[in-house]
Amino acid sequence: MEKFFAKTKNVIFSKQGSIVSSALLLSVMIITSRFFGFIRYRTLAGFFTKEELDIFFASFRIPDLVFEILITGALTSTFIPIFIRYQNNKKELNESISTIINSIFLSLTVFIIVLCIFLDFLMPLIAPGYSHVKNEQIVYYSRLLLLGQLPFLVLGNFLTGIGQANKTFLLTALAPIFYNLTIIVATIFFAQQLFLLAPISGVIAGAFIFLLIQLPLLAHSNFNYQFIIKRTKGLLEFFRMMIPRAFTVIVAQIDATIDLTLTTLLGAGSYTVFYLAQHLQLFPVSVVGVAFGQASLPYLSEMHAQGKKEEFKKIVTQSILNLFFLTIPVMSFFVFARTPLVRMFFGGQKFDWEATVQTAITLSYFSLSIPFHTIYYFLTRCFYALLDSRTPFYISVVSIILNTVLSLSFVFIFHLPVWALAISFSVSMILNSSILYLILTKKLKGLDNQFLFVESGKMLFVTAISSIVSYFSMKLMDGLIFDLSRTINVFFLLIITGGLFFLLYFFLSWILDIKEIYILSKLLLKAKEYQKKVIEIYTNYE
Repeated sequence: MEKFFAKTKNVIFSKQGSIVSSALLLSVMIITSRFFGFIRYRTLAGFFTKEELDIFFASFRIPDLVFEILITGALTSTFIPIFIRYQNNKKELNESISTIINSIFLSLTVFIIVLCIFLDFLMPLIAPGYSHVKNEQIVYYSRLLLLGQLPFLVLGNFLTGIGQANKTFLLTALAPIFYNLTIIVATIFFAQQLFLLAPISGVIAGAFIFLLIQLPLLAHSNFNYQFIIKRTKGLLEFFRMMIPRAFTVIVAQIDATIDLTLTTLLGAGSYTVFYLAQHLQLFPVSVVGVAFGQASLPYLSEMHAQGKKEEFKKIVTQSILNLFFLTIPVMSFFVFARTPLVRMFFGGQKFDWEATVQTAITLSYFSLSIPFHTIYYFLTRCFYALLDSRTPFYISVVSIILNTVLSLSFVFIFHLPVWALAISFSVSMILNSSILYLILTKKLKGLDNQFLFVESGKMLFVTAISSIVSYFSMKLMDGLIFDLSRTINVFFLLIITGGLFFLLYFFLSWILDIKEIYILSKLLLKAKEYQKKVIEIYTNYE
């Protein structure tokens, strides 16, 4: 039994040796987490109407704003590189990281107190299209989330950062799975009695479990927490890097809040349509882009610290092409299979046909940005590894201003429905990533642009051919073979169409000798490697 637990511990705390293996593990866990996330959305759509879900989703706007500023602004760009830099100096590591955690938690406390006091005044400004009663409900649920969810999520994400800095990804990837599962269980068992308070309670309990699962990472790290706030070199570096990134996040959150404000003026249920379409588009972005971005930062930081400039440049070009290879076909699939996808993920009992159509159209416009949105996370990590958090901030400000101007124009001048906001987002994201790439090229004194454009062109051509064949095949099966009034048939339609599409895409990629197809063999080899480790536990145990 001791041997069994020892082997299990080795698998849980094993360090990944490359970006590919790290990204693969994170992707598998994100897929699993997102799977439960979409079950959560489908469960909510089964118990609540889109008008009721407006209240639930809007309740997260203010808590999410605080979370993004303190965690996304601090953790991704600064915490991990600083942890890596000082991990060989135990005294400096303990003092700097402890001070950073304590400073952030103190800031969180101030945010929570101030916002709880002023929420009654803020919410009518943010959601002017909602009634007084609706805004009162949103304020009540927002306060519960600020007090009950945020402290656990913030501490849990610092543990996530420690795990990722040590290249230990398994527990950090498992935590969000249990977070989503808790919300699903709470909704199913208590929605009839507690109404929206059931999923809100699930969110709070899930945040606590999110923290609890990752606590072992602290024991298996060379970091020892101290209850101190001390002026250290690491703290000064942290704030120097964090401030531009925090401003980037603040601007992005203002943009997200404007989206909420505009959707409240577009009719009841519009925010739910926008929110669900955006989160479905974020699925491939998270599985590929976020996972790759999170996995790449420790390696890119080490490479820069060691002065390996040519290796750094080579990884940039290869990584962008790998990300394009995986996401360009997904973009196309999300466009031509939009309605079955929405029905599959959100077709709950109370999610009507009008909501399905609106969400599907909105999804297709969001999907146009998937390849660029995916490489955005990797490109920003490249700048963070180069200890430059200002450039992504400046570019984000420009793209977000563009997004806001377009959104306001579409709503107030052209009077377009909610899908117009998705167009604004896609245009601004494509611009953001393109400018980041051009600046990074200049900063690194040249990248292999010709190879990048030729390979990307091949991918677009192969995607176009595969999409045309698959789209007409799907239309042929719709009604002739499958009765799509049943969800199970929608599932089979998507499986067959998706299978045909991706098989054709990979076959044509092989015919045209697109180099990135060989990333699949790497991923399969890494998956097999990890599977062997798990099997070894049970073999030795027996």
